Amino acid sequence: MTIRRFLSIKDNTITNTYKADLKTRATNSNLGASDVAEIFSIYAQASTSSIEKSRILVQFPVNEINSLIKDGKIPETGVAYKLKLFNSTHSYTTPENFVLSVSPVLQSWDEGSGLDMEGYSDLGSSNWLSCSSGTLWFDQGATIPIKQNLESQFTVPPVEVIQEFKAGTEDLEVDITPYISSWRKILNNTGTKASGSVQFTSNPNQNEKL
Repeated sequence: MTIRRFLSIKDNTITNTYKADLKTRATNSNLGASDVAEIFSIYAQASTSSIEKSRILVQFPVNEINSLIKDGKIPETGVAYKLKLFNSTHSYTTPENFVLSVSPVLQSWDEGSGLDMEGYSDLGSSNWLSCSSGTLWFDQGATIPIKQNLESQFTVPPVEVIQEFKAGTEDLEVDITPYISSWRKILNNTGTKASGSVQFTSNPNQNEKL
C-alpha cells in the first residue's frame, strides 16, 4: 500500500472564549501564525451558563491533489483520503471521553498572523466573526453545513465525521474521502449547483413587510 502525505497550506484557531477579565470575548483574535492549533470547550467559567469554544481551521492543497489525479500520478478511484492531526503534548489538564466533529468549511478564509494564545491580544482575520478582512462568516464560528437545515438527499457527503477521544491524547484521524470527491467536482465544474425555493402557506397581507 502506497501512502502519500499532503501538508496543510494554512491553519488557524478561532475562538469566542473570554479573556482574563471573564467579560470580554476574544472573538476578534487571530492565531494563524501559532505553531499549534487549539481545540476546547469550556462551560460555566464566566457564569453558571456561559459557553466558550474554539475551532481549528485547516486547508489542504486540493488543487494539487486534483492535478496529480489528472496527470495519472494518483488513481482516480480506489483511494482513501485521511485527515490526520497530531496531538501536541502540553502541561495543562487534558479532558477525557469527548468527541470531536470535523466538517467542511463553506467559505474561503484567511490564515492571519496572530500568535498570542494566552491573552488573545493579536487581532485580525480569520477569527470567530470574520472569515477575511471585511467579510463576516455567514454563521459565527465558521460557516459549516448544518444537518437539520438540509434535506436527506443533500447529506452526502456527510455534514460531519466524528472521532471519540477516550484518553484525550490521541491523534485525530478521520476519513474525508467524500469531501475530496466533492471538492474535485467543484474544481472540475462537474458538481450540481444548489437550488432552493420558498413556499407561502398563506397569502401575506399587502401591508406586511416580508
